[in-house]
Amino acid sequence: MHRNNLAAHLSIHGGLPVRDRTVLLREIDVAGIRGRGGAGFPAATKLRSVAPGRSIVVANGCESDPFSSKDRALLDLAPHLVLDGIQVATRACGATAAYLCLHEENRSVIAALAERRDAVPVEVVVVPHRYVASEETALVHFLGTGDARPTGKSPRPTERGLRGRPTLVQNVETLARFALVARTGADRFVHTDLVTVTGAVARPGVLEVPADTPISAILARAGGSGTAQTILIGGYGGTWMPRSLAEPLPLGREPGLSSLHLLPESQCGIELTRNILYALAGESARQCGPCMFGLPAIAADFTDLLSGRNATARLARRLPLLSGRGACAHPDGAVRLAASALRVFASDVQAHLAAGACRTTAGAA
Repeated sequence: MHRNNLAAHLSIHGGLPVRDRTVLLREIDVAGIRGRGGAGFPAATKLRSVAPGRSIVVANGCESDPFSSKDRALLDLAPHLVLDGIQVATRACGATAAYLCLHEENRSVIAALAERRDAVPVEVVVVPHRYVASEETALVHFLGTGDARPTGKSPRPTERGLRGRPTLVQNVETLARFALVARTGADRFVHTDLVTVTGAVARPGVLEVPADTPISAILARAGGSGTAQTILIGGYGGTWMPRSLAEPLPLGREPGLSSLHLLPESQCGIELTRNILYALAGESARQCGPCMFGLPAIAADFTDLLSGRNATARLARRLPLLSGRGACAHPDGAVRLAASALRVFASDVQAHLAAGACRTTAGAA
């Protein structure tokens, strides 16, 4: 498939109406739009927290999680919808500047920008390809200083962000929804989600599904293996769940989550979790203890488990000490992933401790 040029975009969606801040905020609120970058925070609440005036809008299209590619697909195929959403956000915030942050240049976006003459020009900025570089304070810090590291939880960018001005950082899928709601109003807005499906599926990729679609239906569309029994929901900072418990749930139950990885039968969940934990430790900004020391430690603990050395007591002590302690939420995701792996793969942990291997790793050896 190819991107929609401006003419095709307008033929599908029509022109973007000019609505004032009060109307836009009400429609976005009534439509129930939440952030799609991972946090799932109500978008209208975040918009209202930005003082109108000389504010700034930052569109986050970096998508650092290797298990997710929904934002890249959206920018490739429907860049004008995202660019429209940026303009809606600038009106809702009274913003005078806008940036679109990506990990690499996107030809569809560049071509789309060349077709437009927007009230608030959008500047595309390429951000270093690091996991924490797409955290909202890291983006604001990078735009101001060239250093893509988080700066802490207070003050939030909506209060004092880029150049000391109130700054809205919003995921590109969320912004695309702004563009749709601005056209249809909340009463006719059709709520869909983009979800990336990987792992033991015949047709991996990005799907657009109606809101509250059960995970079972999403896996069926992707051709999920009937024998794979475990799902990672939410990528590197996500949660492992048994398939039997996850399938009845609608993806929208956790509105910020946008990826499903169906673990192949031939892969050890403890081993994959260990590999992800080491990757997360390597992606740390190295600014605070939980990331610098805690993440490598729990990754090493999982290595011990794989080798048959009992590290469960250490993990039980360490994991609660890391959650909520970082300058950003990077350690929180690692803790969530590790804790869920210990629950879901408890039998595999016991097999490793008893024999130094589980069924899958023994077969690989």
